[in-house]
Amino acid sequence: MFTLYYKPDCAFSERVIQMAKNFNATLDLKDISESDEDMAALQALAGTTKTPFLVDTETGVSLGESSDIIDYLRAHANLGTPSAVITRPRVHVGGSVCESCEG
Repeated sequence: MFTLYYKPDCAFSERVIQMAKNFNATLDLKDISESDEDMAALQALAGTTKTPFLVDTETGVSLGESSDIIDYLRAHANLGTPSAVITRPRVHVGGSVCESCEG
């Protein structure tokens, strides 16, 4: 099980969530902007409230950089069919999508 601490207005969090969908990864989403309890849990885990922050509850692995999180999800998520694997993120910082990643 993957737990992702995030903020909905964080472009890096948005990118991780989109890629998790692409990889068919199930995330337990913890919006730290809505929950003081989740923010305190993130502070205890990471020593910061920077998002995104992923915890793999099965292995104990914790990651705090969006590109590291995406690489980890790519390697450990249930990808299903090979057509579900997308090598480049389709959502970029700011929510824009570049044409080179679409093709």
